[in-house]
Amino acid sequence: MNAKDLTGQTIALAASGGLDTCTITHWLTQQGVKVVAITGDLGQPDETDFGAIEKRMRACGAVDFVGIPLQKELAELGMEGVQAQTCYESRYWLTTPYGRQVTALGIFAEMKKRGLKIFSHGCTGRGNDQVRFHLAANMLEPDFEVYAPWRDGDFLEKFGGRIQMIEYCEKNNLPIKASREKPYSTDANLLGLTHEAGKLESLLTPAHFVTPEMGVWAEQAPDKTEACSVRFEKGLPVAINGKPVDTLKAMTLANEIGGRNGIGIGLHMVENRFVGVKSRGVYEAPGMELLGSAYAFLLQLVIDRRARELFASLSDHISKQLYQGYWNDLATRMSRKAVAEITRLATGTISVSLYKGNVSFAGAEDVPHSLFSKDGSMEAEGSFDHKDSEGFLGVLGVHGRILARAGQV
Repeated sequence: MNAKDLTGQTIALAASGGLDTCTITHWLTQQGVKVVAITGDLGQPDETDFGAIEKRMRACGAVDFVGIPLQKELAELGMEGVQAQTCYESRYWLTTPYGRQVTALGIFAEMKKRGLKIFSHGCTGRGNDQVRFHLAANMLEPDFEVYAPWRDGDFLEKFGGRIQMIEYCEKNNLPIKASREKPYSTDANLLGLTHEAGKLESLLTPAHFVTPEMGVWAEQAPDKTEACSVRFEKGLPVAINGKPVDTLKAMTLANEIGGRNGIGIGLHMVENRFVGVKSRGVYEAPGMELLGSAYAFLLQLVIDRRARELFASLSDHISKQLYQGYWNDLATRMSRKAVAEITRLATGTISVSLYKGNVSFAGAEDVPHSLFSKDGSMEAEGSFDHKDSEGFLGVLGVHGRILARAGQV
């Protein structure tokens, strides 16, 4: 599909208010396409004036603008990520993929209200986000059509990249925030920030080139520890430092506490994109890192060996599914239900100590499903009798000697 096919029609555009969607909106309007710009309020830390997005989109030609409040939904989905410990390739808390999923759901609901059938976005043809939006539309609203300007030959012929878009916007007096001097691109929501492109595409550019927006670099954090306690009930944070919180408040408060201590700030990563290329990002996710670390300490107490092995594979599977845009398929739903079996046992208060980017275990209280007991003590207590290990090791020894005699060791 290209813009010529859309002349005279009205489409819904997932509008961030950034360079890409400002350019796309104006360009499509010039092609005779009516654009309804829809923006999710995800608590973007880099957009303190949400109303400014509407002004920019209308100035670029949007026939209408819709802002959808999605912070609560995003916080809840982010907490599910904490519960499943979803870190892609062990580093990235998947803040943007969660944001895309929530945004898609919000936009699709608005489109159905308005009777719109064509969904558009400003995601590049080299990235993952195009896949996430496209598959979400295909799976959740199979009757919708998807128009992606970055896969439209006419659009690509005019806009080879960021510089051409900036020149176009300047020529047409469009109110963009981007500039030639900006050294990298940022995608933001309340779960975290992703910084990429620009000078970050050079591996000679250190992660510290980025200016943190959700906290400080570890070395700039206070030269003293800060204590923090999180009370979880069935996997959800219900109190931080003794003060009651709901999920959204827990995430925003954890961002504040973690950010000022350099927690989860500037996570450098060269990752494997789903489309088959490597990309480099510098990530910020102070709240996810703080809550995720505290939750991991709680899981250590309640999961046995076999459940731990299965959970690790489920966590990795869910991370890849979300990263690749398969959040809504059967495999993900099955995996999420399996994790829920563990989540219902995750009750307890975990205390941690924060210091210059590090989260250290400080204590655990009131963990009713804890498997930690005196049976594992080195002292003369508990019901584990040392002598019982004689028979246990005798059985293990039979197999060990068989391996040796067979020359397999």
